[in-house]
Amino acid sequence: MNIADTYTGHVEPGGDAARRTLDGLTITKLSVGPMDNNAYLLVCREENEALLIDAANDPERISDLIGHGPDRPALRTVVTTHQHPDHWQALGAVAGANGANTAAHPLDAEPLPVPPDFLVEHGDTLKVGAATLEVIHLRGHTPGSIALLYRDPKGHGHLFTGDSLFPGGVGKTSSPEDFKSLLDDVSARIFDELPDDTWFYPGHGDDSTLGEQRPHLAEWRERGW
Repeated sequence: MNIADTYTGHVEPGGDAARRTLDGLTITKLSVGPMDNNAYLLVCREENEALLIDAANDPERISDLIGHGPDRPALRTVVTTHQHPDHWQALGAVAGANGANTAAHPLDAEPLPVPPDFLVEHGDTLKVGAATLEVIHLRGHTPGSIALLYRDPKGHGHLFTGDSLFPGGVGKTSSPEDFKSLLDDVSARIFDELPDDTWFYPGHGDDSTLGEQRPHLAEWRERGW
């Protein structure tokens, strides 16, 4: 698999992966499956351990992304951001092939094809080698949707939002009550807590920053679900 080292936040369905290199982590983004799902491979540069966010589809491509040589990272954990099937089609295959643990929020665990090894709640942490990810529960797209935050000690934050936040608005909801819940959580737990330079990585499509999206929060609420 070709991996581009010029990272813009845009990848093409079926195309090359794109890698961003931080001091402690590499973040590699790949589009998989017919719904243009993003899978994110995080690798600790110090310990060469990896965590995958959303084994959404195309287990062979995800396997190629991890690599096949003796220097490939050890995939320790696969996190599923929420229960919708387009985000876990490759979960069993990828976790099984790599002997990786799986993690999800308890409210979204039941529909998953394999029971999670770890149930994570708001405020919990997950390790990627020497790096730490914080779990943020965002209620509304599904009951157990989560985001993962990496606070780069030498740079800005990196936030993986699943289908709860996209450039242009929050994720799809099925009722006005769910929309309010999601927008309230996104506002209070993300925009009120994190600075504008936080870069976020959604479950589909291109990335953005909180600063780019913050001016639109009021219009999102006015627009409604």
